Amino acid sequence: MAPPSTTRPGSRTPIQLAAAGLGIVFVLVGVLGFVPGVTTGYDQLTFAGHMSGAALLGVFDVSVLHNVVHLLFGVAGLALSRTPAAARGFLLGGGIVYLVLWVYGLVVDFDSAANFVPLNTADNYLHLVLGVVMVALGMLLHRNASRGRAGTGPATAADVRP
Repeated sequence: MAPPSTTRPGSRTPIQLAAAGLGIVFVLVGVLGFVPGVTTGYDQLTFAGHMSGAALLGVFDVSVLHNVVHLLFGVAGLALSRTPAAARGFLLGGGIVYLVLWVYGLVVDFDSAANFVPLNTADNYLHLVLGVVMVALGMLLHRNASRGRAGTGPATAADVRP
């Protein structure tokens, strides 16, 4: 049985805010992937695969599948930001997924059918950064929250003893 949340109703911990913030960003990126002009080559957008000629901001290769995954990932981040434990799971699990995707992007031939996402070099760098940042947030914000607990809530100045 999981311990009860140590947050007051209506307040969110830093780890929950991080998960929610990333969730919002992923939803926004997913939506923008369907906006002509923000996505160049929009008329070349395919469902999946390396043949999609669309690029978010003219830099990151996208497809319908790629955009839908961003939308779903964002919704998951928002939903999982409801509790500190779930938010941490989203950050760590999502970060690991992005690191695996980064490795996949390093080994897949961009012009092969295996590049179903689609990925390019800019995507690879972004996936590396996202993976590292998400894992770091999941670890550091959890550690800080663990240090701040005095049993029932976040640390206050009164909890600090000289």
